[in-house]
Amino acid sequence: MIKEKCAVFGVKSNTDVFESIYYALHSMQHRGQESAGIAVCNDHIRIHKGMGLVTEVFENAYLAGHHGIGHVRYSTTGGSRIENAQPFVINYLKGSFAIAHNGNIVNQEELRQRLESSGSTFTTTSDTEIIAKLIAYEHIKSGDFIEAIKATMKQLVGSYSLVLLYGGEVFGVRDPGGVRPLCLGCTGSTNFIASESCALDALGAELVRDVKPSEIVVLGDTIKSHMGPKGRHCHCMFEYVYFARADSVIDGKSVYEVRKQLGMNLVAEAPVEADLVCAVPDSGRTHSIGYSMKSGITYGECLMKNRYVHRTFIMPEQSQRDLGVRVKLNSIKSEVKGKRIILVDDSIVRGTTLKRIISSLRSAGAKEVHVRIASPPIKNPCLYGIDMQTSREFIASERTVDDIRRVIGADTLAYQSLEGLVKSIGHPREQLCMACLTGDYPLENKQRKLIDE
Repeated sequence: MIKEKCAVFGVKSNTDVFESIYYALHSMQHRGQESAGIAVCNDHIRIHKGMGLVTEVFENAYLAGHHGIGHVRYSTTGGSRIENAQPFVINYLKGSFAIAHNGNIVNQEELRQRLESSGSTFTTTSDTEIIAKLIAYEHIKSGDFIEAIKATMKQLVGSYSLVLLYGGEVFGVRDPGGVRPLCLGCTGSTNFIASESCALDALGAELVRDVKPSEIVVLGDTIKSHMGPKGRHCHCMFEYVYFARADSVIDGKSVYEVRKQLGMNLVAEAPVEADLVCAVPDSGRTHSIGYSMKSGITYGECLMKNRYVHRTFIMPEQSQRDLGVRVKLNSIKSEVKGKRIILVDDSIVRGTTLKRIISSLRSAGAKEVHVRIASPPIKNPCLYGIDMQTSREFIASERTVDDIRRVIGADTLAYQSLEGLVKSIGHPREQLCMACLTGDYPLENKQRKLIDE
């Protein structure tokens, strides 16, 4: 299972904002389930954060304030422990600010060493604290908070969508590549910044636009915009394929429509005769709907998901892992028996879970199982905030498609082509980050932390 990154949220209003942040974070819980936090401010910053889901962390909490930021986290850099939970509050000569971050800084070790040699100390292992220390250092130098952010952006290599709380204003920052999503919304006199537009929908707010790559937006009495250093646009293709919620809109593209188109394109690239199209829930559902619509083959539910089981099921023994899959996903025998099944999913990482699912379908009486994957084969590590660390963990790194088919036990297996992926997303190829597929990393990676081992 590939794990998500994080989500950030910010709001400026004339009324208390805690509930808005809470429900926004809840709507983006799919992006991180390890920790959650909220920081609000009127005259000073107050913060509450903890390990666990949004509902658990804020069960008996409330913070009064008219502007604030929030965060849900999955650890891509730094361990899963409370000191790495965000937002962080930084106190320094110019005052204090709160910060939350979605992404991954590739040159973090170099920056950390430079800051430590200048006398900085760190209380976390998160790259977000490095960003915060740099902003504080540059702010002391220049005396201007916006210029401090711009100076910091020039030093960062990697991906970042930031929200900051400082001086009665909320700031949103998107990296020059636009790798991680960030958007603006409003309702009445209240303005929002969010990782995904589904958070705005949850609040009944209007999606105004995406934050531009390298843009710094300021939510004060009005919305102000400043531009940082330019860079090559490289939107993460996996946001469209898997990570983002299907009802979100990212950089002008409906995630649902992209996924449906990916499924439809698979029909043209890899048709097969079958009786039923079904999905690996929940990640393959929209792709499979597109496949069914284009092929004319009936869509049905072949697998029932237990929604009270954690997203990742890690057990030490093979027998336990097999039991874990059966507890999480169970074949519906009445739908499967005697039928030729087209099983659609977003991607294959290690192939172990898919192998067990196919075995389960065969045990339930499936006559044939044809696997269709909405993305091309994943072969390379991600440097920019996704939990895919080494090539060794990818089943496609040293195997042919037919080798993978035999390993997972499918009758046939077909992946989306790179051309089909680009066409379905609708952005020019040169504006997409597809490094996990092609090995072409769009950002400098001299200090690459995630390496093949």
